[in-house]
Amino acid sequence: MSTLAEAWDRATAVQPVPEPAVVAATGAVALLLVLAPVTWRRVRLGVTVVHEAGHAVVGVLVGRRLEGIRLHSDTSGLTVTRGRPRGPGMVAMLAAGYLAPAAVGLLAAVLLGRGRGVGLLWLLLVLLVALVVWIRNGYGLLTVVVLGAGLLALTWWAPVEAQSLVAYLIGWLLLLAAPRPLVELLRSGRARRRTSDPDQLAGLTHLPAVLWILLLLAANLAGLVLGAGLLVPELVG
Repeated sequence: MSTLAEAWDRATAVQPVPEPAVVAATGAVALLLVLAPVTWRRVRLGVTVVHEAGHAVVGVLVGRRLEGIRLHSDTSGLTVTRGRPRGPGMVAMLAAGYLAPAAVGLLAAVLLGRGRGVGLLWLLLVLLVALVVWIRNGYGLLTVVVLGAGLLALTWWAPVEAQSLVAYLIGWLLLLAAPRPLVELLRSGRARRRTSDPDQLAGLTHLPAVLWILLLLAANLAGLVLGAGLLVPELVG
């Protein structure tokens, strides 16, 4: 019980908000990680985890039955739910994937602005633990377990200052990385997979896939601007 109490105390503790220059520096590091080809693949795998979690959470919220989640070594993923094949619920579930990283990034920005960086790390750890139950392939299970173990080690043994910096880095990564998969989809044009979320959304609605890509991209860019303003208010002050 004492261990649980200590974990709760750590998760709910308030940390001092770093200087704006430090926050901006973590953003610059995150931008480099997103833009550099050698690191983007690893960043994108983390983004895929959040993407599939978005499908799963919204799918359950709209009344669908979650069957399982798969994560693949090419950084793609698949979330399988059961329910009506058409309708607003299906549309919401499909759209949630590409919106989830920016949405979690915005939540991170709110928590970080209130000194709750360590709490953010614990929330992400809880999300990963919940995902383990629904992972249906070995690579996906390994990915989630490794990420969860890394977060657990960070939240339990690393100094609070280091935890805070990593929390800011994760928040920036989610905000900055969210638009890139959609830009890649837009660039791929006719060569992209016809099973992509925008293509499935096009099949369910009267809007073409390219318009869905642009709408989702605009939402992610708006999330980036809003999140950056929350993380570094001086940018919009």
